[in-house]
Amino acid sequence: MSVTDFDVPFEGTLLKGDHYAGSDSNRILYLHGAGQSSRHGHRLLRGALQQRGLGSTCFDCIGHGDTGGALAQSSVASRTRQARAVAAARALPQPLAVFGASMGAYNAIRMTGSHQVDALVLMVPGVYTPAAYEVPFGPDFSAVIRRERSWADSDAWDILSRFEGRLLVIAAEHDATIPLEIPERLVASATRAAARLLHVVQGAEHNRLWSLLAETPALFDRTVDMVADVVNGGRQ
Repeated sequence: MSVTDFDVPFEGTLLKGDHYAGSDSNRILYLHGAGQSSRHGHRLLRGALQQRGLGSTCFDCIGHGDTGGALAQSSVASRTRQARAVAAARALPQPLAVFGASMGAYNAIRMTGSHQVDALVLMVPGVYTPAAYEVPFGPDFSAVIRRERSWADSDAWDILSRFEGRLLVIAAEHDATIPLEIPERLVASATRAAARLLHVVQGAEHNRLWSLLAETPALFDRTVDMVADVVNGGRQ
């Protein structure tokens, strides 16, 4: 399988990423989550998609993985700008298929405002109040998002109400980070979507979804096929 590393300059930093080359399509932009996340935690799904001809581009956000740097130099808004910079520098073909895991799901939703996106795959998705968007990561950001149900007034619902592509939301049954209400509401908000589906992975946890599925190859393949169908618009 062909994997190519790349660097993208962004505001004095080099964003480190890689491209899993696809034989049929190379329009997936894959956005990782927060905490200790990096692009390397998503090899299982990306590799399986590559085997199905679907290439993907993923990078480590500032403060993560090979890009490194201080999280305080970044924010949720900066992560969206980083994603846009990578999409531009790598000349990703539009319409994009944008994948987002955890915090990356919110960045993926925001990408629909600046790019043509016809497929969204949101995994264990987090969403955020607009009050947190530009706040640098650190104590002030944490204080905002730790308010009770701070996510309830997110603009994600409104943004998705205008989305006309295909939406797949994958939730973990035992997610201690993201209440099921969030993925349910994301799907419910996408009233204009060409297709929308919520898939809850039984037994999965926030940071153990694809690795759990991989223990049962038939389930893993079925779920990857579900993702590929969203990218391909139902075309095999």
